[in-house]
Amino acid sequence: MSLTSALSIAQTALFNTSRQTSVVSRNVTESSNPDYAHRSALLTSMVPGARVVQIRRAADEVLFRQNLVAISAWQGQKTMSGGLDMMQLQINGVDNANAPATAIGKLQEALQLYASTPSNSTLAQSAVLAAQQVVRSLNDGAGAIQNFRADADREILAAVDDLNFLLDEFETVNTEIVNGTRSGRDVSDALDRRDALLKKVSEYVSISSTIRPGNDMVIVTADGATLFETVPRPVTFTPNTAYGPGTVGNSVYVDGVPLVPGNGGNTSAKGSIAARLQLRDDTALQMQRQLDEVARGLITAFAETDPSGTQPAMAGLFNWAGGPGIPPAGTLIDGLAGAIRVNAAFDKDAGGDPNLLRDGGANGAAYLHNTTGAASYSDLLLAYSNRLDEPTTFDPLTGLDPNRSVTAFSFDAVGWLEATRKQAASGAEGKEALAVRSATALSNATGVNIDNEMALLLDLENAYEASARLIAVVDEMLNALMQATR
Repeated sequence: MSLTSALSIAQTALFNTSRQTSVVSRNVTESSNPDYAHRSALLTSMVPGARVVQIRRAADEVLFRQNLVAISAWQGQKTMSGGLDMMQLQINGVDNANAPATAIGKLQEALQLYASTPSNSTLAQSAVLAAQQVVRSLNDGAGAIQNFRADADREILAAVDDLNFLLDEFETVNTEIVNGTRSGRDVSDALDRRDALLKKVSEYVSISSTIRPGNDMVIVTADGATLFETVPRPVTFTPNTAYGPGTVGNSVYVDGVPLVPGNGGNTSAKGSIAARLQLRDDTALQMQRQLDEVARGLITAFAETDPSGTQPAMAGLFNWAGGPGIPPAGTLIDGLAGAIRVNAAFDKDAGGDPNLLRDGGANGAAYLHNTTGAASYSDLLLAYSNRLDEPTTFDPLTGLDPNRSVTAFSFDAVGWLEATRKQAASGAEGKEALAVRSATALSNATGVNIDNEMALLLDLENAYEASARLIAVVDEMLNALMQATR
């Protein structure tokens, strides 16, 4: 081997060591970045020596795909669980203190206490006040549901805006990757940014991706709608300005295809948008139906009847917009929980008489039960209390047992929400664990191991010293040769 060849090999080795050291240094610097993939400098033999021909970026498509799916599932479940917690607090209050079931229980206690001393006008007023609290709990619950749906609508709009922004960023990065790949440039940093954007997009919708020639990427949703192909496809949503009991929420469209909401407490929703659609259009509406049926059951249970049985039942203690008639049996009426009122005929502050609860006759003399005006008459009060515990028929659309008493049905509504919250919380724990494990597995496969990098750095230091010694030896030999030729 000539001195010139030896010098060339040593110089190439120094250059390679410098490149490799730079890569290792970058790896160490980015070791805490979860979106950074490990880099390695690949050498190839040449005459003379070797050279760095490529900076390879670590990748595992299978683990990365699994991680995206896990992120979508976790974000959907986390959104579902948080939304249910908020709904429970807004509708039923802390420890269900504001739940209609709690208020109905207190009303029943007030009726029984009044029945024990029917001559006591103060107890009559207390019973009417308890009825007013039942009405407030239903009215407030219905209003809270509509506010919750309106808030969910705004959150959906914000999520759609964020998703469109991410897709615009994705277009910029994807174009950079395609152009860099075609020109032979190192696009590792751009690939890191693209993968990071895919993770963020998967928080909103479940996605899968395909790599085309030139490192070009196509993204589709789990429902098969194209989200990105060369350019972002439009994700559109038209919010409602306000929500009422009969308001139908609008869909989110991806390239004209409606996004499918999730279902169940342990939701099938993948991504936060599908979970919010479920909360707005399924869970909240189900709770609304249950409150509406509780209101209908109360109106029916406290309806005034004709002692002779010749007149139709009429709204008694509780009234509604369709009064004085009572709602049809077993049929859901949208918005009834927000429309139910205490009949003014029983309200002392409105000029009514609370003792009508004991005697009857709010709808005229034909409905009077205590015809003698006896102060100790309690039959009607006991009948009202018993009706609250008697089986009746509810609309199956509520998702609850349709053959329950008003009291039991109201507690079933509380239990339904609590059971759904429990399912959601349990699902969130499991899906978060899966997301963490998949992220850890991906990091182990593609991330930076500091110990390995430090060991490699020591090897590179030794290689640098060897190249430097070789250059020093060649330099001494060249000097000796020059001296010999003088």
